[in-house]
Amino acid sequence: MNFETYPFEKLNQLLENVTPDSRYSPLSLTIGEPQFDTPKFILDALKAHAALLNKYPKTAGETVLREGMLTYLKNRFGLTLDNKQIIPTFGTREVLFNFPQFLLHDVETPHIIFPNPFYQIYEGAAKASGADVVYLNLNESNGFQPEIDESILAETNLVILNSPNNPTSSVMSMEAMIKWVNLALKYEFVLLNDECYADLYLEEAVPSLLNASMEAGNKDFKNILVINSISKRSSAPGLRSGFMAGDSEILKAYMVYRTYVGCASPLPLQEAAAAAWADQKHVDIFREKYKKNFQIAKEVLGVDAPEATFYIWLKVEDEIDFTVKLYEKYNLKVIPGSFLGREGVGKGYVRLALVYEADKTREALQRIAALKDDKTKS
Repeated sequence: MNFETYPFEKLNQLLENVTPDSRYSPLSLTIGEPQFDTPKFILDALKAHAALLNKYPKTAGETVLREGMLTYLKNRFGLTLDNKQIIPTFGTREVLFNFPQFLLHDVETPHIIFPNPFYQIYEGAAKASGADVVYLNLNESNGFQPEIDESILAETNLVILNSPNNPTSSVMSMEAMIKWVNLALKYEFVLLNDECYADLYLEEAVPSLLNASMEAGNKDFKNILVINSISKRSSAPGLRSGFMAGDSEILKAYMVYRTYVGCASPLPLQEAAAAAWADQKHVDIFREKYKKNFQIAKEVLGVDAPEATFYIWLKVEDEIDFTVKLYEKYNLKVIPGSFLGREGVGKGYVRLALVYEADKTREALQRIAALKDDKTKS
């Protein structure tokens, strides 16, 4: 399979022969990995159950984990789901890669639609599935919202949405999501929303696609699925805890497939994840940290905060030149937008991940401001 080089490897290649100014300490705003300490109650749960490493975990997930996830869906979104409507997963990257292969295995000429720019695992899954891809181009002219020509949906098997969006930070409205639910029912394709940033809203809580399905009258979630992860909301990416929820008929068959994949989470991790999923208070603390970081970004760079995520999709003149100069002059790494998109989408932008405490965030953004000032003067 001809997989594209991952964006971070492309960045390493771009900067390979660039020597950064050693007067600045190295900083990176590239990876969406929270740099805050994992809350103590999660670590305590992990330690308390370490002895369970002597047991095999169930692929379907232990009851305690499922209950924690169902509690999360009830507390966060007001959704009352049952065990047939949810599957614990080993994070979301694995499910984003293998679910399309499961779903499209018997389809002669599969078609997948997803946003552009995108989280690259979507593309990897399409390649592994032998699927043709149609991009939902997100750009300034459409407010970074996915727009579709309905004429192509009759041949579509899977649409992946990503709201709140990585990398653009755009958020779909309830009305827009309801429209997509109705399209999934009308044209009989599976609609999946990647909701890994749904808890990182700054002011108003953002809805789930499952909420939109309920509003559309699709209370059994026919053709509708969501995925979510603990990584961002709980500053615990190492727990590798995620879930897929929605259409029970699809999940029933997918659960059989997963017994062969071998991606069950170790029991101590499940116990810690269960504690994290069931608690919302610690997420509020992290949201305040991200809100503070966006306030600093407004002060230093003059950019407005998005509705959700911890990303800034920063408009620049030449994203490659900007990335190289920023590393060379100020020892700071960012991701060029063109590394995250295809067919020219993402050019003229860099993605900033504001994942540090406020003081380090301020320092990084001040370096960006200094480079922009350099360019203004030259």
